[in-house]
Amino acid sequence: QVQLVESGGGLVQPGGSLRLSCAASGNIFSIYVMGWYRQAPGKQRELVAAIPGAGSTTYADSVKGRFTISRDNAKDTVYLQMNSMTPEDTAVYYCNARRTVGTVRYDYWGQGTQVTVSS
Repeated sequence: QVQLVESGGGLVQPGGSLRLSCAASGNIFSIYVMGWYRQAPGKQRELVAAIPGAGSTTYADSVKGRFTISRDNAKDTVYLQMNSMTPEDTAVYYCNARRTVGTVRYDYWGQGTQVTVSS
């Protein structure tokens, strides 16, 4: 079992930056693939970025070059640095921890944090 708590959301002007944090507890953090997803009103939840315990990161095309995902395994925390933000980035952002054992996938979610980009 993994518990995830996001923080760092809020209101930012277009072109601004925010940094989201997700603190994990309850299990061995380093074995999970950590990800950030977002869901805008009326839209499906989508992957923003993901980072495994070791290896390369994955980004949605819409955020490449603007967002950076990172993790600190010593602190059991994953971050999402968001720069050059646009109103299209407005959504509830969710932290995800995923582990696959054989054919079984384990998914854990945070409660979400609202990000609003508006002037």
